[in-house]
Amino acid sequence: MKLVIVTAVEEFQRDVLKLFKKANIHNFSSSDIDGYKNGSSILMASSWFSSEKSGNESSLFFSFTDNENIDVLFDVIKEFNSNLETNNPIKAVVVPIERYI
Repeated sequence: MKLVIVTAVEEFQRDVLKLFKKANIHNFSSSDIDGYKNGSSILMASSWFSSEKSGNESSLFFSFTDNENIDVLFDVIKEFNSNLETNNPIKAVVVPIERYI
């Protein structure tokens, strides 16, 4: 069992759900997050007088799942990203789990 973490801009939220389904990952959690691409955006966000929202609305998904499902998920994410016309690919990482209850 491993932990897979996926991030995507809000526009791709439904696509990520479809990719999870294709990978047979039915149990997962999600959260709305703000994504940043460079340090200057973070500095703008910390300004008391900043009138602009500097982060991109994004989603974070995570699931504790088996290696086989993760392999399929990575394959379908690679395929999805290869057809993108934007510079905001879906990103995924895997974290090994040493113990769980």
